Amino acid sequence: MGNKLFFYSSITKKIVMALAGLFLISFLVVHLGINLLLLSDDGGAAFMVGVEFMTTNPLVKIMEYVLLGGFAIHILIGVIIQIQNWMARPVRYKVEGYSHLSFFSKYMIHTGAIIFIFLCIHFTNFYFVKLGIVSPPEGVGKEDFYQMATLLFADRFYAILYIVLMIFLGFHLHHAFQSAFQTLGLNHTKYTPFIKTVGTIYSILVPLGFASIPLVFIFIR
Repeated sequence: MGNKLFFYSSITKKIVMALAGLFLISFLVVHLGINLLLLSDDGGAAFMVGVEFMTTNPLVKIMEYVLLGGFAIHILIGVIIQIQNWMARPVRYKVEGYSHLSFFSKYMIHTGAIIFIFLCIHFTNFYFVKLGIVSPPEGVGKEDFYQMATLLFADRFYAILYIVLMIFLGFHLHHAFQSAFQTLGLNHTKYTPFIKTVGTIYSILVPLGFASIPLVFIFIR
């Protein structure tokens, strides 16, 4: 699969990557909504209802595999496109002139790599526990994701790391949101300013929403 993807046209790869990216962007809103239930002062009741729905609903289970596929495709094509860009410019100029690329565009591969590291940590702490690949923390039930999350965010180091990673997620989303619509041809004087505005708001509010959870655990609970 990797070899075939490498030789597909650049436009095809970018379109597939954009569609996968928009799917992941949509999923983040759902995931944030459930995670914010951790802040409910009900001992985790609301959060566990959301978790039960996400882990038992047949449609959600199907979407789970679609989501994993979306992650895999988005990451793989992103790496391939970056490698091809590096191969096209094997020698860097000693003095670089003005670049038309935005700050966020230049470092997409770097922020993407940081987010990938976060995903590995996140999957190890939750998804792999659900699959039985990783054992839950001592004294915590395999299905007690509220207690797992509470223990993690109570760890000051993990909480701060989580907040820092959400900042990088915001950088990544800022360019990804606009780039995806541009790749799909929605690049017009009428629509582009609106898309940029929505993208900026999204790239601030979504990471801020995720970061608010460890902040509450650090300073309030």
